[in-house]
Amino acid sequence: MRRLGRSAAGLAVATVLGVTASGCVTVHGELERVPAATESEAARALEDFLTAYNAADTALDPALDAGRVTGALGAINQAGLKARATYTEPGGEGHDPLELSDAHYVIPRKSGWPRYFFADADSNRDEDGGDGDTRWLLVFERTGPDAPWKVPYLGVVAPSRVPEFARDADGLAKPAESVAGELVVAPDELSASYTGYLSTGAPDVFAAGGTTSGWRAARAGAKKPGFSYQYVDRPLDGAFRPFGLATKDGGALVFFSSKHFERQTAAQGLKPEVNRDTKALLSGEVKSTLTKERVSSQLVYVPAAGAAGGGKVTVLNRLPGLVAATGE
Repeated sequence: MRRLGRSAAGLAVATVLGVTASGCVTVHGELERVPAATESEAARALEDFLTAYNAADTALDPALDAGRVTGALGAINQAGLKARATYTEPGGEGHDPLELSDAHYVIPRKSGWPRYFFADADSNRDEDGGDGDTRWLLVFERTGPDAPWKVPYLGVVAPSRVPEFARDADGLAKPAESVAGELVVAPDELSASYTGYLSTGAPDVFAAGGTTSGWRAARAGAKKPGFSYQYVDRPLDGAFRPFGLATKDGGALVFFSSKHFERQTAAQGLKPEVNRDTKALLSGEVKSTLTKERVSSQLVYVPAAGAAGGGKVTVLNRLPGLVAATGE
């Protein structure tokens, strides 16, 4: 997968209308199920995000898009911009602004806050047609009637891996949380299940792949003379809440977040290597130990419980980013 813009650390490879326009017409609380956004509101939110992202990416200034990112993407983006600013000239040669086109919006009908929708767009970071063709899925979240739309998640997948969403007679999607009890894993349990699986192998609810069984095997086989490695995985919730939409086949497409620590300890006379991104986010002095802290977002397909073949959760895309480092 190509990077979001040129922010290697930023993405590790990597609004605006009022209450009436949002469809909120309830008098006593937010109890009525209404469209989370209008099509025009969604399009404006995508435009605002893109403008802010390109401004921040060009100037290497996290403040310029801090108001348009949040959650996992926000943590990764802000740390990445901070790191790159220490060794890259703003707007340097070869800087390529991000472009998103052919956008489609998948808007659920729901009550209360936060409200959210998915944007499915083509980017200028892929090769249209063939094996290199991808679609970018972005989640837009709004936490209240006066809050701006922000992006907590980004996933990049082949067009063939974007499922067909369940829709009502008005073409509106269904939130994944509304079918949580019908899924192999409920959306709000995915982060704990994933981090538990990485740490211990249980619960065994994830399909084999590079970000599941393959990652566990790579950790177990990590060896370097004179160095030892430790890994700790932690679930995330709250501001890193999951977002998902039900699919036509009874499953769901869900984004969720997790946090991962990698601790490298060197034998006497040796010292962990510190690259430029790690150095930019480092606190303390690396003498014999270096601990890296990463936030990761996962885009997964969750099958319905009892699906044919004993379906497991499939990780379609994982986006990790270094957010801090500590030396001892």
